[in-house]
Amino acid sequence: MRFYYYNMSDFKKDKDSLPLPFGEGTEGRGLNLVTRDQKHLWHPLTQHKISPEALPIVKAKGSILYAEDGSEYIDGIASWYTAMYGHCNEYITGKVAAQMQNLDQVVFSGFTHEPAVKLSEELIKILPGNQQKLFFNDNGSTATEIGIKMALQYHHNQGNNRNVMLAFDEGFHGDTFGAMSVSGLSVYNGAFEEHFIEVLRISVPLGENNEEVISGLKELISENNIAGFIYEPLVQGAAAMKMHDAAGLNEILKVCKEHDIVCVADEVMTGFGKTGKYFASDYMETKPDVMCLSKALTAGLLPMGLTTCSQKIYDAFYDEDISKGLFHGHTYSANPPACTAAIAGIELLVSEEIQGQIKSVIKSHQAFDEKIKDHPKVTNRRQLGVIYAFDLNVKMERYGNLRNQLFKHFMDNGVFLRPLGNTIYILAPFTITQLELNKIYSVIEDLLEKF
Repeated sequence: MRFYYYNMSDFKKDKDSLPLPFGEGTEGRGLNLVTRDQKHLWHPLTQHKISPEALPIVKAKGSILYAEDGSEYIDGIASWYTAMYGHCNEYITGKVAAQMQNLDQVVFSGFTHEPAVKLSEELIKILPGNQQKLFFNDNGSTATEIGIKMALQYHHNQGNNRNVMLAFDEGFHGDTFGAMSVSGLSVYNGAFEEHFIEVLRISVPLGENNEEVISGLKELISENNIAGFIYEPLVQGAAAMKMHDAAGLNEILKVCKEHDIVCVADEVMTGFGKTGKYFASDYMETKPDVMCLSKALTAGLLPMGLTTCSQKIYDAFYDEDISKGLFHGHTYSANPPACTAAIAGIELLVSEEIQGQIKSVIKSHQAFDEKIKDHPKVTNRRQLGVIYAFDLNVKMERYGNLRNQLFKHFMDNGVFLRPLGNTIYILAPFTITQLELNKIYSVIEDLLEKF
C-alpha cells in the first residue's frame, strides 16, 4: 500500500498552475484574497491594527504550502502539529471522500455508526492499556474542557467535596473557560481570570527539583480538596516547547493516584507519534485516568477532539440517576468523515513506512543539534521524538518586533516556522523529505548569523 509518497514534479511551480481564488462571479470578482479577507475576517491570535496582512494560501501538498502569488513554504510546524502525514495525503483524502458519499453527518445522541465504532476499536489498540471509553467532541479546547468536567463530576457523583484543579506552571490547555482556568499563560487569559474555577499550580519536574516538587505537591494535597490534575506530559507546547522529566512526572502521577486525584493527560499536542512513542504517556509507568486528544487525531483534515477515560472514571457516571450522566454534547460529535480521517491516520501511524520516517526525522534533528550545539547564540537545546527546539541567547518579548523579524526571516526564505518568543522549534510532518529538512536547518543557521 502506497501511503504517503508524492512526486512533487507533478505540481507546476509557476503561479498560473495554482487554483483561481474562490469567488469568481461574485462580489469578490477581480479582488485578491487579502483584500477580500480584510473586509470581514477576524483571525486568531491577531491584533489586526498592528499585524501585517494575512498570507493567502491556495494549495497544500506534502510539506509544502503554496501561496496565491506562487511562493512556496515548507510547513515546518505541520500547521500547528496537525498534518503529520503531509497535507492532502491521498490515502486519507481517498478514504474520507468515499465515506462522504455514504454517510456525512448524523446525530451521535441515540445513534451510532461504523466509523465511530471502528475508530474506537483502532484507537484503543494504541492508547495506554487502562483507557476504555471514548467521548467525542470538536477540538483540543473542548477535549480538555471535558477532561476537567470528568475530574470534577467524578467526585461530585460520589458525594466528595472536591472542587479544586491542579496544574503545572505555564501550562496551556485551550481557550474555553475551563481550559483557560487551568492554563498558566496570562497572555491568553487576562480579561477572564475573575471567572475561572479554582486552580492550584506546581512546578514541572526537571530532575534536580523532583523532591522539592513532590514535597510541595503533598503539602497542597493535605491542605486542599483537589479533584484532578491536568498536565501536558513531558512537553509544554505553548510555553515554548519546554520539556520536563519523565521520572518526576511519573512520581507526581503516583502521588495523585494514591489520593484519588483524577489524572488528566492533555495530549492534544504530544499525541500520535510526535514524541517518538504513540503518546507521551507511554514514557511513564503510571498512566492517566483521562486523556485529551485532537490536532493530529484527524491528520489535519477535519476538526475533531476526543476525551478518553478508564473504566473506573466511566463507572462513576454509570447510574440509574440520570443527573449523574455526563451531560455534554457537540452537534458534530463523532462526525463520520472526521472519524474516517482519524482511522486512516492511525493506519498510517502504525505502518512501517511512517515509523521509519519518524526515526529518520529524529536522527536528522540529532545531527543538526550536534552541528549547532556550540554556537554562542544557541542555548537550552532540547528534543523529544520529532520535536526539536532551542532558545536564542537573546532577551525578547513573546510577541514583539524582534520575534516578528525572526518570523519574517523564515518566511522570506520559504520556511514556515513560528518562533515562540526566543524559542525556535521544528515540528514538521513525519513525511518531510531530507531535502526539505536540510532547507529548514540551513535557514535556521543563516538566522544565527544575522540576528
